[in-house]
Amino acid sequence: MIHGILNVYKEKGYTSHDVVAKLRGIVGQKKIGHTGTLDPDAVGVLPVCLGKATKLCDMLTDKDKTYEAILLLGRSTDTQDTSGTTLTTRDTSALTEEKVTEVIESYVGEYDQIPPMYSALKVNGKKLYELAREGKVVERKARRVVIYQIRILKMELPRVKMEVSCSKGTYIRTLCHDIGETLGCGGCMESLVRTRVSSFRIADSMTLEEISQKCMKDCLMDVVIPIDAMFQEYQKITVKKSWDFLAKNGNSLPMNAVYFEHEEKSREKVDGDYMRLYDEQGHFVAIYSWNDEKKEYQIIKMFFCEDK
Repeated sequence: MIHGILNVYKEKGYTSHDVVAKLRGIVGQKKIGHTGTLDPDAVGVLPVCLGKATKLCDMLTDKDKTYEAILLLGRSTDTQDTSGTTLTTRDTSALTEEKVTEVIESYVGEYDQIPPMYSALKVNGKKLYELAREGKVVERKARRVVIYQIRILKMELPRVKMEVSCSKGTYIRTLCHDIGETLGCGGCMESLVRTRVSSFRIADSMTLEEISQKCMKDCLMDVVIPIDAMFQEYQKITVKKSWDFLAKNGNSLPMNAVYFEHEEKSREKVDGDYMRLYDEQGHFVAIYSWNDEKKEYQIIKMFFCEDK
């Protein structure tokens, strides 16, 4: 079984679930999961986790993301993108580049965003898009999101191409809609490319066809990102052989059960510090943290398991 992450370039027309289903056939294993949905019309980075790396799915879903989007002003739709039914069209001839720039930049920072009806969020156990297809509109609670940066890449009104870096849970469709409403002319999203999820960048992503070719040439592992590569900012510790069994069962470990690559690092421990724990054969086992009060290492997330 393969354990690691693939940086997939999701092509237009595929759902995130489609990508996982196709990868299961390409790779020949069932244990695969994606790290957050990307609309069928959108393209770009979709990290996909294989084997033990599926334990990372939630962690990667929570990461910051960067998108390139085209905002179309003057049109509002029920889906908040151009694939939906037009609700209103309004004149944009009075808009100026200065005013549009001012409003777009005003969205940088925290703001309360109401999720769109056409989304996979659930209300009373039912997905919003299912209710929307039934013609129902339900009240949605606003969620606090963070727009870290918006760069206007090109402006040819009524279209604006922009790069948006944002927190998890941000709907770029809704951002486009909200900007349009603030301007008083309406707006929707014309296209969307996800260019980054955490450290995964579009320049390094691969299409399903490219991944399939790697499999046929028996060199897929050349592009599979190891699980522990996601935690390189944490110090590395190695569990001593006599404590190996306890570590691989998620037990807390005393100070003398592990050693550092560099002895001086062992004296720099801070309460709550996360660390990458390996066995003496170099296998990545788990993420542990140091508990200064108890003077022991405590399990945070286990990644080791025997292949079956």
